[in-house]
Amino acid sequence: MIVVFGSVALDLVTNVPRIPSPGESLTCPDYSLVPGSKGGNQALAAARSGAKVVHVATVGRDEHAGLATALLKAEGVDLSHLARSERTTGLCLVTVAADGENTVIAAAGANLDTRVAQLETLAFGEGDTLVFQMEVALPENFAAVALARRRGARTVLNAAPAQRVPEETLRALDVLVVNEHEAMIVAEAAGLSVSGPSEAAERLHRAYGCSTIVTLGPKGAKAWHDGALLEIPAPKIVPVDTTSAGDSFVGAFAAALDGGSDFPTAVKRGVVAGSLACTLPGAQTSIPRLADILSFSTDF
Repeated sequence: MIVVFGSVALDLVTNVPRIPSPGESLTCPDYSLVPGSKGGNQALAAARSGAKVVHVATVGRDEHAGLATALLKAEGVDLSHLARSERTTGLCLVTVAADGENTVIAAAGANLDTRVAQLETLAFGEGDTLVFQMEVALPENFAAVALARRRGARTVLNAAPAQRVPEETLRALDVLVVNEHEAMIVAEAAGLSVSGPSEAAERLHRAYGCSTIVTLGPKGAKAWHDGALLEIPAPKIVPVDTTSAGDSFVGAFAAALDGGSDFPTAVKRGVVAGSLACTLPGAQTSIPRLADILSFSTDF
């Protein structure tokens, strides 16, 4: 079983010719409202990769709550530990450029009311995988990591959006997943002097013992695991929208580990899932299914 302790939000997506510069105004013909957030995306990605998934999160009492959780419900994600808040449901403002690159501003809303107490009532332990991001109140997030560690569950933290991760949390992790930008922030906040993302991943792995993965977009991923470097290239694709690439990686990777795959296989599935997510528009609408991941995995 995979338990995602994290965010739920609705994405307001605009498509523009390019990412605007500071102070610049751009127009676009339309916008869309689609389910999103890192927690929701990763829960859906894990479910589409064949895992049994429970999502522990919080939404508001507004009309956005149903829209934000619609695809999770449709894919069979267990939402019985979803709480309600007087705050509004989280909202992500997503700008997608013609070349597929994007910017995201996440308005936390009800996600700030997610509490580790919601997780304490859930029966989980050894053999289960807990997945975390950084879009809920951080003290609750780090307390949830510690709870998962005490119960003997596998712990996977996607340190995004990038912020400081306490050393005790890093030591409690089995796997840390970061992109190049996040790798530098987490390493430097931990007091490590590093010259680049690859060195940051190695130093974090050696200092805290957690397997550390750096996602590299079209270059695939590098991972430090059991003291050794693993490099997985990405398949060649034509990007349309990169919005959920990282979340697709995390969900597919966690599902593979939870299903008994070895670490290199899990990383490869994550890389393929992230690449496939870039070939379709939208966040949750672009997240691939296991059959497509497995089919594509044999082609590179």
